[in-house]
Amino acid sequence: MARTNYNELLDAGVHFGHLRRKWNPNMAPYIFMERNGIHIIDLNKTIAKIDEAAAAMKQIAKSGKKILFVATKKQAKDVVANLVKQVNMPYVTERWPGGMLTNFATIRKAVKKMTTIDKMSTDGTFDNMSKRERLQVMRERAKLEKQLGSLIDLNRLPAAVFVVDICKEHIAIAESRKLNIPTFAIVDTNANPNEIDFPIPANDDASKSIQIIVKLMIEAIQEGLEERKLEKDKAVDEDDDQAADFDADTDAKGGAVVEEDEEEVALRKAKAAKKAKAGEEEEEEVKAPKAPKGAPLKKPQAKRPRL
Repeated sequence: MARTNYNELLDAGVHFGHLRRKWNPNMAPYIFMERNGIHIIDLNKTIAKIDEAAAAMKQIAKSGKKILFVATKKQAKDVVANLVKQVNMPYVTERWPGGMLTNFATIRKAVKKMTTIDKMSTDGTFDNMSKRERLQVMRERAKLEKQLGSLIDLNRLPAAVFVVDICKEHIAIAESRKLNIPTFAIVDTNANPNEIDFPIPANDDASKSIQIIVKLMIEAIQEGLEERKLEKDKAVDEDDDQAADFDADTDAKGGAVVEEDEEEVALRKAKAAKKAKAGEEEEEEVKAPKAPKGAPLKKPQAKRPRL
C-alpha cells in the first residue's frame, strides 16, 4: 500500500516544477507536461519514489544507524528541525560546515568543545574566570550550539544523508558521494537526479511540499525504530525462556545425581559391613604360631648308640 495518495500531493503543490528555461534534461523521465512555461512533475512517479525511499530509510533505522537531514533553505529549516526531533536524528539547518563528513574528526572536536564548556559551568571553573572571559566562552558555546548542536549525538559518520535541495546543498552531496554514503533527496526539475541514490521528484521550494515528504520519511523511520525495539524485546524474552529451561533441566539432573549418590553410599556401606564380618570370622579361627622372622631353625639331633 502506498504511503500517500495523488490528492494529498496535489493539494501540497508537490507537482509544481521550475520554469522551462531552468530545467535539467536528466529530469525528463519525471516531467508530466508543461503548462504556462512551467514544468509539471508526474506525481505517479513521485509516489513510487517516495515508497522506495521510505522502505530504504526504514531498514536503515531498523539496523540502529543514523540518518543526517540537511535543509538550510529558509522555507525548509524550521519544518525539518521540528519533524526530525521526533525521531532523535541529527540534522543541519544552518550553514553546512565544509568538510563535515570528509573531515569528521575535526567536527567532532568542535562538538566535544561544547561538552567541555558545559562541564566548566558545573565544576566551578567559571567562578575563577573574569566576567569578560566568561562572556567570550559563552558566546563561543552559543555559536557552536547554533551550528552543531543537533550533531552532539552523532559519534560516527551517518549511514545516509537526506537533502532537501541538492542544488543548494551541493557540497553535502559531493562529500557524501566521495565517502560512498547513500543519499536521499527531494529533486526539482532544475536538478540532476543521477547524483542521488534515492531521488524523489517534487517541488523543493514550497514549505507544504517539503513538509509532507519529510513527514513520510520520518514515519518510515519511526516504523523501523519500533520494529527494532520489538525485536529486542522478543530476543530478551527468548533469552529468559532459555534460562528458565536451563535451570529446570539443571534441577532435574541434580535430583537424579543425588539419587545416584545415595545408592552408591548404600552399596559402599554394605561392602564395608561384609568385609568387617569376614575379618571377625578369621580372628575366631585358631592359627598355628609362626616362627619369628629371622630366627635360626633347630636341626634334630641323632641318638647315640648304647655301648
